[in-house]
Amino acid sequence: MNINNHQHPYHIVDRSPWPILAATGTLITTSGLVSWFQNDNIITACLGIISLIIIMILWWRDITREATFLGSHTSNVTNGLKIGFILFVVSEIMFFFSFFWAFFHSALSPTPDLGMSWPPTGINPINPWGVPLLNTAILLSSGISLTWSHHSLREVNPQEAWNALTLTIFLGIWFTSLQAFEYWEANFSIADSAYGSTFFVATGFHGLHVIIGTIFLSVCLLRLSNNHFSSNHHIGFECAIWYWHFVDVVWIFLFICIYWWGGN
Repeated sequence: MNINNHQHPYHIVDRSPWPILAATGTLITTSGLVSWFQNDNIITACLGIISLIIIMILWWRDITREATFLGSHTSNVTNGLKIGFILFVVSEIMFFFSFFWAFFHSALSPTPDLGMSWPPTGINPINPWGVPLLNTAILLSSGISLTWSHHSLREVNPQEAWNALTLTIFLGIWFTSLQAFEYWEANFSIADSAYGSTFFVATGFHGLHVIIGTIFLSVCLLRLSNNHFSSNHHIGFECAIWYWHFVDVVWIFLFICIYWWGGN
């Protein structure tokens, strides 16, 4: 963790072993999933996932130390982190774009296998004006409370920022609970034609992103409680905010396209 200002003014943090280790863990996880699907051997996949979790914890621990205790995150380093996170969000946009593509491919021109109709014959879609509408209100409210928390931090009001962030985390947990209830009550499954596949994959991966975002914000809450953030230096919190707003926007498209339009 030595600061190498004298030799490399634009690279004042140590070279990290975590990127190559994370890539290796991802390869192990992917190979393990393939093995699981073909041979019912889940051990390799579990080892890969566990290794990724450990690597992420240690990697983010080092970043927190560099930013908070070593003062290594200059404007150049911070800009690099922002660009990297923006590229990550762009990759996530492409990820969800593929789900919408699959959905509209089947919905706009249903095949005879689907009964030439959408939703397919025999499937009773979820009422969009029930739990999905409530979840929309919850997620949009969480975006408002998160923005409130961010502005409070920038205005050097840490207690108000803490309260608003706690409210955001609660709303995220509430959203996840309602989505789990919705899945439990659904009268179709992921195996029910292209409708079930596209519905559960798209909304399920969004739900996974909500869970990850909630964990992200919970870590930010812990760091906020430990005075890791200042009014003008809180890149970790800003990235969490961007991620959460991305999740908000994706949900709006899911609600309009899959729940409302696709369910009629």
